[in-house]
Amino acid sequence: MTSGSTARATALSALLASSLLLVPLAGSAAAHPAQPSPAVSAPRTGGFDATALERALAEVPDGDVSAALIRVGGKGSWSGTAGVRDLRTGASALPYARFRAGSTTKVVTAAVVLQLVAEKRVALDAPVSRYLPDLLPASFTEPPTVRQLLTYTSGLRPGASFGSTTEEMYAHRFETLTPQEVVAASVAQGPAHTPGERQVYGNIHYTVLGMLIEAVTGDSYEHQAAVRVFRPLGMRHTGFPGGPDPRVHGPHNRAYAEIDGRTTDVTEWNMSDRWAAGDMISTTADLERLVFGLFGGKVVPPSLLDQMLTVPDVDGATYGMALQRFVVDGREVWGKTGSRPGYHTVLGATRDLSRTVVYSVNAKSARDDAFPLVQRFALPAFAS
Repeated sequence: MTSGSTARATALSALLASSLLLVPLAGSAAAHPAQPSPAVSAPRTGGFDATALERALAEVPDGDVSAALIRVGGKGSWSGTAGVRDLRTGASALPYARFRAGSTTKVVTAAVVLQLVAEKRVALDAPVSRYLPDLLPASFTEPPTVRQLLTYTSGLRPGASFGSTTEEMYAHRFETLTPQEVVAASVAQGPAHTPGERQVYGNIHYTVLGMLIEAVTGDSYEHQAAVRVFRPLGMRHTGFPGGPDPRVHGPHNRAYAEIDGRTTDVTEWNMSDRWAAGDMISTTADLERLVFGLFGGKVVPPSLLDQMLTVPDVDGATYGMALQRFVVDGREVWGKTGSRPGYHTVLGATRDLSRTVVYSVNAKSARDDAFPLVQRFALPAFAS
């Protein structure tokens, strides 16, 4: 994640933490196409605000959001789809669409690492240099541990990127920046702080973890994610692009961003530099399977899930391993956002799975302050 993205994530975390108790949980190409009627399932018994969710979908498409897919589960379930698949044609949005899931990828990466810990092939408190001996230069007198990478406390600086804004990156959208180049640029700068001293959210920690997975298993990160997480959970529509392939294969809704003051299609984009930190493509149904599988103990052993859902004892920390902790109306919720140009994704759940939510929103504001989207499409799921 770039420094600009880190700042936005930090601001969002603060805003969520201060606002969740206060709110009810609940583009213009030439002209907007006719608005399709939202497709909404009948809610089953459960404590969430279906009316607020229906209202949110009824407003789509608007000047920002072109499509929205929502799934609520747990004690009661609900799902809905609204918007358009393509602004040019006005065709209705696809409820089963594949989309760029962004940083929700980190949940999968953390799960794979914890499986390797359970197999005693990786030790949480071992230095990363045990598994990647050539990773760090001499300036790293105290190498971060695997645990510190998982909890964003490693001290690694952001790596190479094509820019911090969608506009800056757009000109480079078909270029390739390898994970190795990203990490090399990071470690060349030396550590930002002593490992374990501060929690600073960023992609770099999970890019290194992807490299660790490959070093320990002798296999590709993508294949390990598939055989350890996707296939066992029945996530048949989830995977990674073929290296620098910029396309979203299979049925999908188009994504848009504001570039130089114009609504621009940003669906085709080489995201391979995000790799184990944010290159996954998925569906809302598959991400729901991930949430239920993870919190249900089918992905990592319960003792390691406990550690995954433990925030380190660091001032201001809100993340455990991959997932972030919130308190909503006195109820603990763990969640993860994912943002790519034109795509915004959220997955969240209570530990006991009494409430889950997954959404994918195609929004021009996807990489901006995401709280308005979260407030609109996720928080009603946690209304008492």
